[in-house]
Amino acid sequence: MTSQHAGSCLCGEVRYTIAGSFDRFYLCHCSHCRKDTGSAHAANLFSATAKLTWLSGQGYITTYKLPNTRHTRSFCAICGSALPLAGNSGVVVPAGSLDTNIAQVPDGNIFTGSRASWDHDLNLVPHYESFPT
Repeated sequence: MTSQHAGSCLCGEVRYTIAGSFDRFYLCHCSHCRKDTGSAHAANLFSATAKLTWLSGQGYITTYKLPNTRHTRSFCAICGSALPLAGNSGVVVPAGSLDTNIAQVPDGNIFTGSRASWDHDLNLVPHYESFPT
């Protein structure tokens, strides 16, 4: 049975579907992923066989390849949201861009050698269900 997932960017102009399953789910802490997400890590799903179909907004998709590296990212030119990237080795899907739930949990944290200095024991800081007052 083939899994079907849907996703979009923040402004909603770019929409896509993914048909197939994800092989791996990694939280990447490399300095490139931290820079392009502005966060502690990127959360990416990988599939060698899933099929990416763009439903709308293809003209807004921008792809950036960091020179002299393997680091590439696709994003919406309007809102900047990370978007899937399809290549010869498969599809990489930013988990946060999915509109459908997935049951899969991350397989691991990668490139932890370049983890941000403040990215430790985050489970110990207070948790709020909304913006704290």
